[in-house]
Amino acid sequence: MNKENLTQGQKRQFTIVIAFVIVCFIWGSTYLAIRFAIETLPPFLMASSRFLVAGAILYSWLRLRGTPRPSLIHWRSAFIIGSLLLLGGNGAVTWAEQYVPSSMVALLVATIPLWITGLSSALSHTRLQGSTIGSMLLAMFGILLLVGPEGLMGGQGIHPMGVAAVLFAAFSWALGTLYAREAAKPSSSLLGTAMNLLAGGFVLGIFGLINGEAAQVNVTAVSLKSWLALGYLIVFGSIIAFSAYIWLMQNANPSRVASYAYINPLVAVILGWLLAGETITLRTIAASIIIVTAVAWLITFKHKPKENTEIIQEPQGKLINLTLSTHVKES
Repeated sequence: MNKENLTQGQKRQFTIVIAFVIVCFIWGSTYLAIRFAIETLPPFLMASSRFLVAGAILYSWLRLRGTPRPSLIHWRSAFIIGSLLLLGGNGAVTWAEQYVPSSMVALLVATIPLWITGLSSALSHTRLQGSTIGSMLLAMFGILLLVGPEGLMGGQGIHPMGVAAVLFAAFSWALGTLYAREAAKPSSSLLGTAMNLLAGGFVLGIFGLINGEAAQVNVTAVSLKSWLALGYLIVFGSIIAFSAYIWLMQNANPSRVASYAYINPLVAVILGWLLAGETITLRTIAASIIIVTAVAWLITFKHKPKENTEIIQEPQGKLINLTLSTHVKES
């Protein structure tokens, strides 16, 4: 019996490792996939098609399995959340990747937990603890080092509006996360995710049409690389990796699972260098270490007597159950 239990335990641990690797590497690779997809596809309509297809597949599967139909108030929440997280978040990042290297975008996106913490504190009129302020200042220094003064002025091929778009996206994700905390949502978290994907995909499509992207669509001119990247984002980035993440949240320590948030950027930097010829300088390496350290500091530092678990949306369109255990008191 003990041998059988040990075998079962070993299998479970092996599955946890595989699922964690899937989440870290697939989600870390989506930044590069976005860059490849928008080489011959307009950014907002590309993102729209990605989320509409993924959302439709997930929603249909859940409804066929008997998941109750959502109410109108749930759809209202989905459209607000989808607008903030997918249009303001993913849309801005996808647009920015036309001008900013995917590796740099990933590093800037890694600061999402810091934005959420700061905005939450401002809205609730609560004081930040010293460790939180320290992690924010460290991340800010890392961002300034990454972009550099010449980058802010448009030098070295860095588009200042692209950087601003990524930072705006981070703000939009934080705001959407805080709204999602109190919004009316269906009892099934997967159904809520599918609804957010559908609603966000819809508003992204409307924005793309208003922005005149329909005139840029020429199916015959879309490269095979872009089609493959779009398919990768739908199947692997939005369905497989997300399913692995949901399983992890149910079978592994949430705080450990949250550590992928500072592994993804490193994956993106390496893949951008290997597959897209993005330059890795000593300054990029130093900035990467500083930013990742700041985020790890925020997530793992423990002192606060209350643990807050939030659902947030990252730019690639993945839902993240991020445990803001920046100050969780040890039991």
